[in-house]
Amino acid sequence: MDDLFKFNNINLDVLTETYNMSFYMSYMAKWPESFMVAEAPNGSLMGYVLGKAEGKDQLWHGHVSAVTVAPTYRRLGLAKTLMDQFETLCVDTYNAYFVDLFVRASNHLAQNMYTKFGYIKYRQVLGYYAGECPEDAWDMRKALPRDREKRSIIPLTEPVLPEDLDGSDLVLVLAGGGEN
Repeated sequence: MDDLFKFNNINLDVLTETYNMSFYMSYMAKWPESFMVAEAPNGSLMGYVLGKAEGKDQLWHGHVSAVTVAPTYRRLGLAKTLMDQFETLCVDTYNAYFVDLFVRASNHLAQNMYTKFGYIKYRQVLGYYAGECPEDAWDMRKALPRDREKRSIIPLTEPVLPEDLDGSDLVLVLAGGGEN
């Protein structure tokens, strides 16, 4: 809870999607184990990952709602460390089939980073990001050991609309963010 008040050095960055306090609080209440931070020796936050588990049957998965690192701590491998920790949680605690996240179509830097982490572009979501500058998103996925045949990462060839997503995906659109 105290960590929420230390987010400013991270969330003020233009590349970071931010949410209102109630959004963070709801995640902490429902999925506290999925809210992970990297803390510097002086107590300031270097980065965090915010996630959850959702879906049914073979669509049971971990979802990264946000992962970000403060500008002064970038290029140190913290994003990879945070993602690895979340993926381990998804395997060991949730027994998930895959991990997914949404990223802005224009954010090629993040797309390249996630590709290096083993994620693929699963599907394009047209108009996912609402607001002053509406934008498409890529749903990127990484299969976990439970998905032995890697069915969860067979890319879709046609784009989808936000209303084609299941209800758990829509919380990000309605929350006004979703750069996960």
